[in-house]
Amino acid sequence: MTTSSGRQLALAVALSWLAWVPSAATQDRAGEPFLFGITPVFMVDQTAFLAGFGPYLEERLGRPVRFVRRKSYAEITDMLLRGELDAAWICSFSYVFNRGSLPLVAIPVFEGEPYYQSYLIVPATDGDTRGYGDLRDKVFAYVEPRSNTGYLYPRYAIAQLGGDANAWFRETFFTWSHPDSVLAVADRVADAAAVDGYIWEVLRRGDPALTERTRVVSGSPKFGFPPIVAGSVLSDEAQARLAKALLGMHRDPEGRRLLDLLYLDHFMAPRDEIYDSIVDMLPAVMPAVE
Repeated sequence: MTTSSGRQLALAVALSWLAWVPSAATQDRAGEPFLFGITPVFMVDQTAFLAGFGPYLEERLGRPVRFVRRKSYAEITDMLLRGELDAAWICSFSYVFNRGSLPLVAIPVFEGEPYYQSYLIVPATDGDTRGYGDLRDKVFAYVEPRSNTGYLYPRYAIAQLGGDANAWFRETFFTWSHPDSVLAVADRVADAAAVDGYIWEVLRRGDPALTERTRVVSGSPKFGFPPIVAGSVLSDEAQARLAKALLGMHRDPEGRRLLDLLYLDHFMAPRDEIYDSIVDMLPAVMPAVE
């Protein structure tokens, strides 16, 4: 297990590697729209959820809410750090890279836990693959470069086998969303993919005809669920209002309806330590860390 000092060093190297510079801005945008960042990577059915989530937040924040969509976690995270967004729902990997710069606001709870897994999936007709060791020289679909379950973990799993993820597969490509990675495997465009287990389970409930064309080979250890974080410009008061709105959703009829659209139990208060296991993987996949 990586020590606390090891984690700090891993983060320092990773931050240097990506050259992300946080914004120094701290003031709130009083009276202006609340800008909430999202990507197509994480949520399955954004339209139905956001149609209700916007008004729900507006009523409780006392500000108009505008959702800002970008393709990747990197774009959303950079906007948070530059002070261009008030909050966002980001990947746990993106959060770990910016601990200390992006305050945790709330963490989703799914099936009783604030955790999720990376699923290794293959076409349903593939009955032979038992793990990453069987995927040498195969075609593999990554989700996107800042995805924990769809990029970091599979590269870590290969490193644990003594391999180099850059040379392990015959071909790799990015799909830029977990559902699209599932589709790529179902359509046999890819021989395998690593996807967010929560997303796969939600798809299994809502689109079983798709997931039945895939097979879950294995699940990773559990990681802290992708959180909602505050941007560098959001005041403490505004953060508190946002946290109150999210943490109380399951006790409100409309909030309960919105959570049910995502198959979530509720949001819980921040627990930063649940993301330590992601930090522990960094030395194996980033530039060498002593």
